[in-house]
Amino acid sequence: MSLLWRLLTRRAGNEELPNDLGPDPEPDAEPESEEPEVARVLQLGDDDFVRAAKALDVSVAAIRAVAEIESAGRGFLPDGRPQILFEAHIFHRETRARFAGRLDRNGVRLSVPTWDRTLYGRAGAHQHDVRLAGAAALDWEAAHRSASWGLFQIMGFNHVMVGHETIQGFVQAMHAGAGPHLDAFVRFVKARRLDGHLRNRNWTAFARAYNGPGFAANRYDRRLGEAYQRWSARA
Repeated sequence: MSLLWRLLTRRAGNEELPNDLGPDPEPDAEPESEEPEVARVLQLGDDDFVRAAKALDVSVAAIRAVAEIESAGRGFLPDGRPQILFEAHIFHRETRARFAGRLDRNGVRLSVPTWDRTLYGRAGAHQHDVRLAGAAALDWEAAHRSASWGLFQIMGFNHVMVGHETIQGFVQAMHAGAGPHLDAFVRFVKARRLDGHLRNRNWTAFARAYNGPGFAANRYDRRLGEAYQRWSARA
């Protein structure tokens, strides 16, 4: 998940391609006419973080630190789509290797048996328009379960755990605004019983459970602790 934090430092193109809300999505609501209202929906405010901190009985700084490390604090692209990171090894697992050897439009493998950082490519629109789109053409549901989503980079295969019966419902929620990103994080932390690690500032235990066994390669736990210190100093 946290590799997106580093990919976000790269510049990504914005290509016009079909949206990825899934087959037969519900009609979009009328767009807000005021630009500040759009910005408010796509960003969390102080009150949102306070609400989540109370729900988990942890500090606001701990939640802000996770958001910073997972997505550099940016849950959406400039075009309003959520930040995602497509995981080829998860797609391989979700499809039981049915699409091993299949490539995206740039000739990069979409399905591999083990994690390979070289397959990611650029952050941003590339993840939607090349990586996810290529996999979705093969199996829409499996592709969307195989990406991490939004401000806290929740994996799509956790959609039931975070309150969405279907992957399509989860994807629509991730497009709807920053609030659903935060709600999914709170549900995930509660379901996995990770709140104690945040409360006790046990960054290594949290990193291992949230980011996987390879967390140390990216110094996830140390960067999380450093981000927590920065946010605590601002309180």
